[in-house]
Amino acid sequence: MTTDFKPVSSSKISISELMLPSHTNFSGKIHGGYILQLLDQIAFASASKFCGNYCVTASVDTVNFLKPIEVGELVTMKASVNYVGRSSMIVGIRVEAENIQTGAVKHCLSSYFTMVAKDKEGKSVKVPGLILSSLDEVRRFRKCIKQIEAKKELEDHAKITNVNSIEDLASLDKYNVLLEIG
Repeated sequence: MTTDFKPVSSSKISISELMLPSHTNFSGKIHGGYILQLLDQIAFASASKFCGNYCVTASVDTVNFLKPIEVGELVTMKASVNYVGRSSMIVGIRVEAENIQTGAVKHCLSSYFTMVAKDKEGKSVKVPGLILSSLDEVRRFRKCIKQIEAKKELEDHAKITNVNSIEDLASLDKYNVLLEIG
């Protein structure tokens, strides 16, 4: 039985993993794609734990790679549901890497995933409301509202932009682009 509201704490998940040489890209740092895979897993776990249903990734709204992650560092990901809609949730994730020899910890990445709760037939289902218990949780919730508004504004702008107009093409002259439209 699902309750009408659940606290943010009921969605909190933390995972840690040692970064191995097999996780590196061509420059010897941990591959961003590998980190994205882990982000998707923890977003799923956090959202599913919160709502009690299977969840799918609707969008990856933000991934800000701040600092590279090195081989041998212990990566810890912390996730929680920051916002809920009718069937959707925005999961915020913070990624830190610790040098296990020195104990130095660095904030490497922040990300936001929109997850949607599904029933056994694959239809979207209602999720519990969110109980905000601290000003930090309120700040995160409000930040998600701003993200949603900015995303909608961008989508609305794309609908009304006429890329074939002389004005629009002329506005591109300030960018590092050469138009060779035949």
